Amino acid sequence: MNAQPRAAVKTAAAYASRGSSQYDLILTLMCVVIVISNIGATKGVQFSLPGGWDIVTDGGFFLFPLAYILGDVVSEVYGFKAARRAIFAGFAMALLAVVSFAVIIALPGFNDAYGLEKQAALEAALGPVWQIVAASLLGFLAGQLLNSLVLTRMKDRFREKALAGRLMASTGVGEFADTLIFCAIAAPVIGITDAGGFLNYVLFGFLYKTLIEYLFVPVTAMVIRAIKKREPTYAEAALEPVAV
Repeated sequence: MNAQPRAAVKTAAAYASRGSSQYDLILTLMCVVIVISNIGATKGVQFSLPGGWDIVTDGGFFLFPLAYILGDVVSEVYGFKAARRAIFAGFAMALLAVVSFAVIIALPGFNDAYGLEKQAALEAALGPVWQIVAASLLGFLAGQLLNSLVLTRMKDRFREKALAGRLMASTGVGEFADTLIFCAIAAPVIGITDAGGFLNYVLFGFLYKTLIEYLFVPVTAMVIRAIKKREPTYAEAALEPVAV
């Protein structure tokens, strides 16, 4: 009698449990980066380059790519559900910061010259510009979710292979969605009103943040591998077979 064919077995895409100190640290850093970069985003920045080129961006441009790098680490090591939890936590903390700033500004202060000067400075620096808040939060939410979704779906197919390619592909998709949504809402608020300035703002924001993340892909990959080695639950998950 012929033996029945055995089901093919392969290793499932591995993810660590989020109940670890590493996940907590990454989540905390991610929230801090988002809050600070959102504050910086309320300032329009312009660089003049030789040849008459002007680069238009905002004050959070140098910090925000770090949020995506951290998002890549969470998505690759802990999976989409853990990344979604981190993204929603970052969204909530950014919203809490905005509401807190509004309450602080609304509280009655001292009426002397120094008190009035401080009040004006607080309003100028931390006053809630709701279009910027909406732009930042909506762009971050859409971009990070797409970034995580693409990365984890590609991991389901390629498993541990092609990490650099998966990081670059997910970054491109996430950063484009984030930049387009943010710039479309925030541009008029920071003084960008013409089509040329808007296109400059979108292209520079997308290319800058994407290229920065691409340059840091080797570092991101190194951090991911180091965390995987230190997560016992990741090693256990990597050994679990699935029938196909």
